[in-house]
Amino acid sequence: MDLGLKGKTALVTGSSRGIGNRIAQAFADEGANVCICARNEEGLQSALKQLDGKGVEVESLVADVTTVEGAESVVQSAVNRFGGLDILVNNVGGAIWTPFQEISEDEWAEIFDRSFFSAVRVTRAAMPAMEKSGRGSIVNISSIFGREIGGPISYNAAKAAMISLTSTLAQETAKKNIRVNSVAPGSIIFPGGGWERRMKEDPDGINAFVEANIACGRFGKPEEVADVVVFLASDRASWVTGACLNVDGGQSRSQI
Repeated sequence: MDLGLKGKTALVTGSSRGIGNRIAQAFADEGANVCICARNEEGLQSALKQLDGKGVEVESLVADVTTVEGAESVVQSAVNRFGGLDILVNNVGGAIWTPFQEISEDEWAEIFDRSFFSAVRVTRAAMPAMEKSGRGSIVNISSIFGREIGGPISYNAAKAAMISLTSTLAQETAKKNIRVNSVAPGSIIFPGGGWERRMKEDPDGINAFVEANIACGRFGKPEEVADVVVFLASDRASWVTGACLNVDGGQSRSQI
């Protein structure tokens, strides 16, 4: 299926590894020009090498999108290089397992800056370019634990806010021909990620977790999330906005 993304410009935040990295590669495979960003220069250079030879233009920037300055700089970098912005994927996030009573004010702020306000800031910076072109697609990476219990309480709260932002903003931007959707991954394993680390530390315990919690009997892969994101961002999903799609192998127990 031709998704019609050739020549489009996609900005993917947090794209040096894991899900964000594979999303950037998937856009490049579809012929879209890609802007990638991360806080780590070494990781960003590795991501650039993975995009070599795909026949598209790539812009990269070391930036911290949890700040207003970082969010604005990555959007401006994409617009300056490609003349506009068609697609934004807000992928930056992170969790810390801390009991509620032990979470400090600074930790609450850190988790919300990474897992929610980063998307607010980059989206706000990207909107003028999309409004100017008269079209755009925004995909926010949330989590199944934004819809149900299961993850750290601060992360759950931030990802629930992400889903709420998505559906509400989609109503506001629909008449501007800008679609906004979210994707809610379940447990995804990739090199250097938390699930890989836990698997090495306690393979029996993690295998038992998978057996008890994931209907399909395995962890998800970043490319399985990326395929859904790329479809949602394309005109093939032109009648989908305000939605939150699970990509979890049947892990979620929520009916909404």
